[in-house]
Amino acid sequence: MQPKPACKTCFLTIIVWWWGFQERVSAADGDLNLLNSGCSQYNVTNFRDFGRNLNSTFVELREQLNGNRYFATAEEASGVYAMVQCRNYLSPADCLACFDAAVARIRNCSAANGARVIYDGCFLRYESNNFYDQNTQEGHTMICGNTSASEPSAFAATVQELLADLLVATPKINGYFAATKKEVVGDGNAGNATVYGVAQCIETITERGCRDCMQVVNTDIQRCPPNTDGRAMDVGCFLRYSDSPFFSDNQTIDITPFLRTPSSSSRRNGIIGGVVGGVALLLLIIALLVWFKRSATSKDSPIRAGDILGATELRGPINYKYKDLSSATKKFSPQNKLGEGGFGEVYKGVLKNQKIVAIKKLTITQSQRAKLDYESEVKLISNVHHRNLIRLLGCCNKGPELLLVYEYMKNSSLDKFLFGERRGSLNWKQRCDIILGTARGLSYLHEEFHVCIIHRDIKSSNILLDDDFQPKIADFGLARLLPQDKSHLSTKFAGTLGYTSPEYAIHGQLSEKTDVYSYGIVVLEIVSGQRSHDTTPDPDAFLLKRAWTLYQSNMHNQLVEESLDPNEYEVEEVKRMVEIGLMCTQSAAALRPSMSQVVVLLKSKGSMESRAITRPTIVDSAVEASTSTASSASLATLSITQISSR
Repeated sequence: MQPKPACKTCFLTIIVWWWGFQERVSAADGDLNLLNSGCSQYNVTNFRDFGRNLNSTFVELREQLNGNRYFATAEEASGVYAMVQCRNYLSPADCLACFDAAVARIRNCSAANGARVIYDGCFLRYESNNFYDQNTQEGHTMICGNTSASEPSAFAATVQELLADLLVATPKINGYFAATKKEVVGDGNAGNATVYGVAQCIETITERGCRDCMQVVNTDIQRCPPNTDGRAMDVGCFLRYSDSPFFSDNQTIDITPFLRTPSSSSRRNGIIGGVVGGVALLLLIIALLVWFKRSATSKDSPIRAGDILGATELRGPINYKYKDLSSATKKFSPQNKLGEGGFGEVYKGVLKNQKIVAIKKLTITQSQRAKLDYESEVKLISNVHHRNLIRLLGCCNKGPELLLVYEYMKNSSLDKFLFGERRGSLNWKQRCDIILGTARGLSYLHEEFHVCIIHRDIKSSNILLDDDFQPKIADFGLARLLPQDKSHLSTKFAGTLGYTSPEYAIHGQLSEKTDVYSYGIVVLEIVSGQRSHDTTPDPDAFLLKRAWTLYQSNMHNQLVEESLDPNEYEVEEVKRMVEIGLMCTQSAAALRPSMSQVVVLLKSKGSMESRAITRPTIVDSAVEASTSTASSASLATLSITQISSR
């Protein structure tokens, strides 16, 4: 009899879908209290082989746990990665029992290519991609109890202190696990109450990754007190508190040495530090005097290119006055309007120092929460510095609208050169440079900046061109300002028809691969000069379908815009660009390359024939949809609620 195939993997590197399928049931054993389970929406292509390899990882994980371990990883060369972690207060037997229950549960995912199960006592996860270094993504959540403490204020204050201690200590402890307790000090009958807490990070992330994850779950769980228990989870960590003991006293860890408290033994070091600091201060004063003297002599010299408006990484965004920006745009005159996108209108402005800027009016709510989000996101976006990303120079939140001030691009947006009044004016080399530069900008946002930023609305009108026709991506980070529904986890759709990946447009499943798909469409537009959602009498002329048909017939060069001189390009180079575009638009997000891989492919001169490309999702109705008014409008306010959900 054939063994029952194993459950297949939920892929996602970023797991917005993750927290959806939330089933919360209580088992007789508290450690088997199910907090969350989820399956990928994507199925494996080879069910039998994947199931066999998955079973092998489960066997290996159990063998490792059987050696009195609490954390284990296993992987198969064919692309199956698995991880299990038990809470360290469990006995070895209880850890194995929790793992066995998780394995039985995770097999309910049938043919999915990834899955996750989280109990109070352990969690189990497997994927078709390596996820071991993930620490925090958009899928984080919390679960609060429904019973309030007898003395709410005293209990909440004690919980805050305990959580703050865990936040500081856990990343410093070997193995990233802490268990502690703290007595509640109150005026009433709470004198004997105690708060118990544990924190744990997966062992494959760095100390900084653990600290970042703990910061996220600590923020989430703050909404639980004064309820008597609460839990918060992210992909790389777990945090829990309760007024009931869920671990024994002999498992409590003394976290005092890991807390940031000065000790008396450090006085000598403090004195030495003070002396060194005094010397450093003196040197700083001398340096400032020299700087002021030099700046006075060069006060009237022009600002260097690259030092636009004096904005620097150290200064951060400049806070402009609303009246100054209104004056710069002639009160936001229609004559100064450069365009309009999903996040607001953009105007050309001339500041008092005669510098030209682009000023965007944000069309988001003016609630207090929105303003707080605006301030934090502006600080984040202003720290993004890359030659292929538009520079945020400043902001204004003291007027009737929230405003952002960007560097001005004289050549406007790419779509003007592909479909507008300047159509056909880009030569082949310029197009290749734009394709590569855009890939580099996205790679930086996804993988090189300290926070992964998913654009969500990559399209030709959001790619601006500088004086040398080098691309600069605009509007990155703005989708993070969209309001979130607090009653359930949902992903606010920020995209444009014709560019949006199927899994995001239909199911709201968001990942870096969402941007990769949109980038692939833009590549095909740059090569062909044809809009992704052009309406024609012939549905076969729909860009993605046309590109796929030509690829299958090995007629890639017929996709090139007719205005281009055939002497400007080589057929093999065209073939490479078309195939990269199609590789990025494959139906399964897991099959799409990362943007850093795209950069390597674009710079490589080797053959791509060995790289199999699967058929993209081509919906004929998309052609019909593009004739509607909605097809040309950004759908930034469309909310797609996750059935099961960075």
